[in-house]
Amino acid sequence: MGVWSLGLLLFLCVPVGLMGAEPESVGIKVGLLTHAGGAHLSAYYTGLANAEEVSSVVLADPDQAVVEKAREALGDKLSAVYSSYEELLEKEKPEMALISMEAKLAPPVIELALNANCHVLAEKPACVRATDFEKLVKLAEQKERNLMLAFANRLNPENLKAKELIANGTLGKIYGLEMHLIADQTRLTRESYHQAWFADRNRSGGGHLAWLGIHWLDLASYVTDSRITHVTGFAGNVGGQPINIEDSAAVALRFDNGSFGTLTSGYYLKRKYHEKIRIWGSQGWLELRSLEETPLVWQDYQSDNPELIHEFKVDSAGNPYSRLVRAAVRSSAGLQKPPVSNAEVLRIVKTVYGLYEASESGVTQSLE
Repeated sequence: MGVWSLGLLLFLCVPVGLMGAEPESVGIKVGLLTHAGGAHLSAYYTGLANAEEVSSVVLADPDQAVVEKAREALGDKLSAVYSSYEELLEKEKPEMALISMEAKLAPPVIELALNANCHVLAEKPACVRATDFEKLVKLAEQKERNLMLAFANRLNPENLKAKELIANGTLGKIYGLEMHLIADQTRLTRESYHQAWFADRNRSGGGHLAWLGIHWLDLASYVTDSRITHVTGFAGNVGGQPINIEDSAAVALRFDNGSFGTLTSGYYLKRKYHEKIRIWGSQGWLELRSLEETPLVWQDYQSDNPELIHEFKVDSAGNPYSRLVRAAVRSSAGLQKPPVSNAEVLRIVKTVYGLYEASESGVTQSLE
């Protein structure tokens, strides 16, 4: 088995632009805009605390429900707390806004941040309709700002390596891909979950696909450097829990490179996750399996030993949200490209809501 060195792994983990000459001191102010229902806040606190490019964090929380935990996690970096998003943006003028909110509530706050000339990193899906998000992307383009969604898996070392292999032609012409991202059904049985915004499509925009499957839709495009052009399939509540979201989606995709793909996205397990992406090409294949010790394996028919299954191992996976937050901050400071572009984000949001439309109408949706 071929094992890639730790040195290569560390090289791949360095964000674009990090190796070039930079000012000795770079620091920007980040506005954290959230509320009692904000998701992944502990991960965002860690990312902001660890990012050396963040000089200070200012928090807006109308509920004042997260202030204590934010102070504990951020320490002296948390320089001010507000109960109004508008007041924070007007007085503090942060260069970047990190917005973690219920999907239904997110669009007007993202609009406020963009109009205040902030770059934005938002928790997905950040909307309940693709048309609402498209308006925000148009505003971001007008303001020359980045509007990024929290696609943290992009920067995992194994995904960067897979992208490199495909870009270098190791797999040849891409023929197709198959993905599944399966989480636990157990969470759907809890009364606390039934009351949360995640369980109501009117507040969340969707269920498993909008919350978890969206990551794999993004990765499929990202590692193959291709755009999804058409989507169709089914979504529904197969488990029968008292929730107004899908717990299962079966998705078929067409890409602009001519390849096809499928995704099974659902809450099926008692606990933990099943995750896998397999990509086939004319000269080989690769498999991403992020939860395993060897998260990437591949076969290269063109190599000196075409029967060899290559392995890419990760000794320490690190925190994907810390990598994402730092990359978003660095891009907001002008030190590197954004981890995900406005156009890429919009395409994935359209794919999610296109699947819901296809499931309800029985008609394949074109994203062009």
